[in-house]
Amino acid sequence: MSVRIVLVDVNPKMVKAWRATFEEEPAVEIVEGSMLSMRVDAWVTPTNSRASMDGGLDGVIKKHLGQAIETRVQAEIQRAFGGLLPVGHATCVPTGGDVPAYLISTPTMVASSEDVSDTLNVALACAAAFQAVHMQNARVPDSVRSVALPGLGANTGRVPVEICADLMWTGYNLFRRRAFDDFAAMRQALGEELGDLGPSRPSSKSKAQATAKPKGAAAPAPEPAEPTPPVKGADVDFDDF
Repeated sequence: MSVRIVLVDVNPKMVKAWRATFEEEPAVEIVEGSMLSMRVDAWVTPTNSRASMDGGLDGVIKKHLGQAIETRVQAEIQRAFGGLLPVGHATCVPTGGDVPAYLISTPTMVASSEDVSDTLNVALACAAAFQAVHMQNARVPDSVRSVALPGLGANTGRVPVEICADLMWTGYNLFRRRAFDDFAAMRQALGEELGDLGPSRPSSKSKAQATAKPKGAAAPAPEPAEPTPPVKGADVDFDDF
């Protein structure tokens, strides 16, 4: 089944980076605007491992959909993951409404307000969000025919927009090429492309050291990496909704 993909963000720099990276993917819609205006089956929200919807897009969505959505997401994380949702996994829960019908929560970080600019968490979070779409459609065929994603990790996570776009392209390209039975198989395939993805379980004391994989480039062999240098304008604080 073909799924309509929309990338949406209020940050014009994020939108510009997507347009450069996804220029060969006309099927992917790119919108400068609010997630709340997206009339799609599922919204994707970047979260932390406990899905504490206390800021950024998470907070905006909780305010829009109501407190019950946080309770529902956290209950699903407790049921499926014992209370901590690892980076590289995602949940898909019904919102109780029509637009969107589902909320996909995918962690870009373990705790709130982590700098994940020196990790591959964006690629993991993006691939996991798409994997959640696969799994939801396997459970209920055609239930998610359209999905909107923001710039994952580009606000609170401090990932430069160009790197965010490249890593999201990697997650999208994996989704476009292959479907997986579970998150473990997805992670293994992503690791074959990018190398060491970091810890597979939540850990606030360890981070993967990596640089972004440029679009179309072969995955480099893992090696110690220096922190990603800042880009002009990367420290501007945008609300990513």
